[in-house]
Amino acid sequence: MTSTWVEPSATATALLLLGRGSDPASERGVECPGELPAPSDPELVARAAAAKAQLGDRVFVLGHHYQRDEVIQFADVTGDSFKLAREAAARPNAEYVVFCGVHFMAESADILTTNQQQVVLPDLAAGCSMADMAALGQVEAAWETLADLGLTEGTVPVTYMNSSADIKGFVGRNGGVVCTSSNAKRALEWAYQQGQRVLFLPDQHLGRNTAVLELGFSLDDCVLYDPHKPNGGLTAGQLRDARMILWRGHCSVHGRFTLDSVNDVRERVPGVNVLVHPECRHEVVRAADFVGSTEYIIKTIEAAPAGSAWAVGTELNLVRRLALANPDKQIMFLDRAVCYCSTMNRIDLPHLVWALEELVAGRVVNQITVGAETAHQARVALDQMLALPGAENRPPSGAR
Repeated sequence: MTSTWVEPSATATALLLLGRGSDPASERGVECPGELPAPSDPELVARAAAAKAQLGDRVFVLGHHYQRDEVIQFADVTGDSFKLAREAAARPNAEYVVFCGVHFMAESADILTTNQQQVVLPDLAAGCSMADMAALGQVEAAWETLADLGLTEGTVPVTYMNSSADIKGFVGRNGGVVCTSSNAKRALEWAYQQGQRVLFLPDQHLGRNTAVLELGFSLDDCVLYDPHKPNGGLTAGQLRDARMILWRGHCSVHGRFTLDSVNDVRERVPGVNVLVHPECRHEVVRAADFVGSTEYIIKTIEAAPAGSAWAVGTELNLVRRLALANPDKQIMFLDRAVCYCSTMNRIDLPHLVWALEELVAGRVVNQITVGAETAHQARVALDQMLALPGAENRPPSGAR
């Protein structure tokens, strides 16, 4: 059987989502800025291979699942953000770690690797809109608001891995923990053993979905804190009574999927399995058949029986790769309108070749360095996550 994947066409809607307009029906910040560049010159493939071979074991290339294929082919390891940071820490002999991902991921790699290793991000413009929605000054101001109400003593900050080193450091300083999409339940259970409420940063959807669908909270237990409004747009009573204070942040890709997307694909494809990431909106997650992290999505598709149909709600590069790797299954993007992660796609082959060739020439470009104090406090929060029951393996002791 051949793959049923259909490459997205240049429809008006697709072009809109690739940066040629705006979508007023979407959540604030969900538009996809910037048009994706055309595939790179084939000569660059040979140049990348030559530079990587010349560097040998001195370089370790990490590729996030959302990267385009022309970049991912040069990755020594592929995975989600935390898996990749741990993989970097497990290779202390690699002088250079080239992270094909986004800025917060490279920061995490710098925190978890040794001081002798240098982490390179091929394009410094590769950021994360979700991480950017929680700036340190905003979070500190919110914490002061809670302090003025006498609420900080009973509030535990929890931040998603998809946050800046500054935010991880804030959480570490204030007795909190980092979580991933796969261990968010364990992290929240630990947090509620320490206090009666949680400040969850920066993804409101992961926080809400975990609290309501996995811990049994009601939607009324959750309030949404908007950093652009006085007191987050909430009353003192709302903050005091809340069990979960959700930061107003979201993923620009996963936030696009709607309940209409789910209903539409079920009408078009009888018997389809809807598989989504927990960063999707609450109503989408409720309507889905399967919900889980990026690694969960990959394993679920790989283990699915031949002939089954799957509508997947996550980044398009990954869905396309899964469809092509599993031609015996019918795999499709959950929404008819396509949306790549535009910031992730800034790491293209020209940037990767440039970074590798500069390393060959003895020049380290775009090095990502987290300050010692921030790194220490962030590591406190990361170590707390790693100490959770059933948590991922701790990075080697050589990591700082």
